[in-house]
Amino acid sequence: MDQLWANRAASAEAAITQRHLTKLWGLPGTQLGVVAWPAAKKYRTFGTWHYWWQAHLLDCLVDAQLRDPLPERKIRIERQIRGHRLRNNLSWVNSYYDDMAWLGLALERAGRLAGVEKPHALKKLCAQFVDAWVPEDGGGIPWRKQDQFFNAPANGPAGIFLARYDDRLRRAQQMADWIDETLIDPETHLVFDGIKAGSLVRAQYTYCQGVVLGLEVELAVRTDDARHAERVRRLVAAVAKEMAPDGVIKGAGGGDGGLFNGITARYLALVATTLPGDTEQDQAARDTARSLVLKSAESAWNYRQTVDGLPLFGAFWDRNAEVPTATGQEAQFVEGAVNASAIPERDLSVQLAGWMLMEAAHAVAAADANH
Repeated sequence: MDQLWANRAASAEAAITQRHLTKLWGLPGTQLGVVAWPAAKKYRTFGTWHYWWQAHLLDCLVDAQLRDPLPERKIRIERQIRGHRLRNNLSWVNSYYDDMAWLGLALERAGRLAGVEKPHALKKLCAQFVDAWVPEDGGGIPWRKQDQFFNAPANGPAGIFLARYDDRLRRAQQMADWIDETLIDPETHLVFDGIKAGSLVRAQYTYCQGVVLGLEVELAVRTDDARHAERVRRLVAAVAKEMAPDGVIKGAGGGDGGLFNGITARYLALVATTLPGDTEQDQAARDTARSLVLKSAESAWNYRQTVDGLPLFGAFWDRNAEVPTATGQEAQFVEGAVNASAIPERDLSVQLAGWMLMEAAHAVAAADANH
C-alpha cells in the first residue's frame, strides 16, 4: 500500500517539476515555482511569485526527499531556497507573519530531514515570531506587521516552528493556549479564523484546523501536559464531522484557498503518525486522522485529470478536476490575499495541495507498513 502512494506522490512531484519549476530570471543555481499553468509571461518572469506558496513547494520537496532520497532533489531543495531569498530581495523576512512561519517550517525541515541547513535564516525568522507576541493587544502574534488582526494562520504555524526549533516550548504553549481560549467555537469545537480589534472573525477554514492540530501534536509529543492530546482528539473529531463530507477534506477553490486542504492533510498525517498515547481515545484520533488522509487522497486521485501522462488535481477532491487554459480571469492579489483563477486548477496552490496530499497518504501508509 505504501508503494502505491509512493508512486502517486512521485507522479504528483513529476507534474509540478515539469509544469512549474524553472530558474528564477534564468539564473543558474536557482529555482522557483511558476504560480500558474498554463503560464502568462508575468508568471514566467516571476513578476508575481507568492512567497508562501513557494514555502509550501519547498516543504513538498522535503516530503519527497524523505520518501525517496535523491542527490538531484537535494540540489533542487538548495535551488528553491536560493531562488526564494533572491526573489525576496536577498531577504528571508517580509511583512506577513504567516508567510514567514511557513518558510520557517519548510527551512527547519530542510535542515533536519534533508541536510540543507540555513541556521542564519532560522534564527532570523525565530526572532520575528518571538518579538511579535503582544498579549497586551489581545494576541497572539498578528497576521502582519502593524496590524491588529490576530489569527490562527499566523499563530498556528509560528507555534509549530517555535516548538520544533530551539524548543521554545513555553512560548509555543502560550500560543496554543491563546488559540484555545480565544478562537475555539464552543458549538462545533472548530477553530475560528482570528480576532480583529477585539471582535471575533468567525470564518472557519480547513487550514486553521490543520495548523492547530500540528501545534497541539508537537506539544503533546514534547511536554507531559495532557491538555494538548485532549485538544487534538477534540479537534480531529470536529474536522471529521464538520469539514469532511463522506470522509473527504473539503476544498476552498483556488488562489490562496488552493493550499488549505493540503495543509490540513499534512497535519492530519502528523496526528496519525505521531500523536502519543495508548488510550482508546488516542487510538481513535489517530485512526480518524489516517482515514481522512487516505480517503481524501483516494478521492483526489480518482477525480484527477491526466495531461501528458501526469496528474492534474482538482481544487475540490470530491469532483472532477478541470483542465485549465491560458485564457480567462487570472489569479489576483487583493488586500493581502490571492484570489483564484477562473479555473482554479490553473493555480500552483491547487496542484501543490494535491502533491502534499499524496505525500501525506504515503507517510501514513508507510507508518502502517512499519508497524
